[in-house]
Amino acid sequence: MEDRSPLITHISWGRMVVEGLGEGKDFKLHPGGGRPWDWNETGTRHEPGIQPADVQELVDHGSQVIVLSRGMQLVLEICPETLELLKEKGIEVYLEETTAAVQRYNLLARTVAVGGLFHSTC
Repeated sequence: MEDRSPLITHISWGRMVVEGLGEGKDFKLHPGGGRPWDWNETGTRHEPGIQPADVQELVDHGSQVIVLSRGMQLVLEICPETLELLKEKGIEVYLEETTAAVQRYNLLARTVAVGGLFHSTC
C-alpha cells in the first residue's frame, strides 16, 4: 500500500509515538501521514466530544475506515453528528478505549486505508 497509515509504536498515559511523526499527546492519523491533534482548532472538548470537523480531515485524506479513541478512561464523547457524517459517507467506524483503539488501528493499517483520532489521557 503506497499511502499506508503510520503505525503507533508507543502508547501510554499522555504520550504517543507515531512512525515518522515522533512523540506527542494526541494525534490525527490517516493514509500517508498525520499530525498532532489540537482540540482548539475545532473547539473539541470531552463533552460534546469529537466534532464532525475533527473527522473531516481524515475523510479528505482517503480514510475508508476510521478508529476514534475515547481516551484511556472513556471520558471523550463523540458528537452524534460526527457518527452521522461517517455513516452518510459509508465509512466504517470503531469507537474504543485508547489502548484498544491503537491495537485495532495498527492492525487495520496493514491492509486498509485507515484513519484515526487518538487521545492519550482521560
